[in-house]
Amino acid sequence: MEAALVAVAHGSRDPRSAAAVAALMDEVRRRRPDLDVRLSFLDLSAPRLPDVLAAVDGVHDRAVVVPLLLGHAFHARVDVPGAVAEAARRHPGLAIGTAEVLGGDPRLEDAALDRLAAVAGRLDDPDLGVVVAAIGSSHAPANDAVHRIAQRWAARFGWAAARAAFATATTPTVPDAIRSVRAAGARRVAVAPWILAPGLLPDRMARDALATDPTAVVAGPLADHPSVAAVVADRWAAAAVPAERGRLVG
Repeated sequence: MEAALVAVAHGSRDPRSAAAVAALMDEVRRRRPDLDVRLSFLDLSAPRLPDVLAAVDGVHDRAVVVPLLLGHAFHARVDVPGAVAEAARRHPGLAIGTAEVLGGDPRLEDAALDRLAAVAGRLDDPDLGVVVAAIGSSHAPANDAVHRIAQRWAARFGWAAARAAFATATTPTVPDAIRSVRAAGARRVAVAPWILAPGLLPDRMARDALATDPTAVVAGPLADHPSVAAVVADRWAAAAVPAERGRLVG
């Protein structure tokens, strides 16, 4: 029997967030109907990861936890490994592997660009300024990855400017980044959320963007884009390779 795919999202008080990742899991199931695909959360939403892994135990002898995270920040480095280690202690008959986070796969950037094009129109526009808006982290390498995305896109499309922006933990803010791309010569502005699901912080970023520049357009989150579902399935596959004595790589 194949290892179960146990996706874990951060969780949110906003029910739209859980609905969006549930739709993403439906897309994964459509792509991989042979897999037992289950959704869990670290906090604020249910079911929680320990409860889902407990439910998997006895049905499967192997599971792969796939973090629905775009960066390798605190949740990926601390929360998920801690929860998996505790589940492995409680369920010694269940071999649990952990996949890599979703971020780093170029298909996610393609998905974000699709969302951007849906609101901004043609992307090869030298008058366009783009703000790549992420939640933000106290872990500097996670923020640096967002800055690199903005730089790559600006070079690829020849925009007037592109800047990263963050809702928490670091700067620049979305308003600061909008003012920066305007100062660099952008005649129109678009905000591209580097965010998986809708929620309170993405809403605040959108409000801040429109308060700063009422002519700006704001794209939707990645959510259940087919490319994201493909990355989830591939992360599972890469971690589900059996190692010695039936354990999992990951």
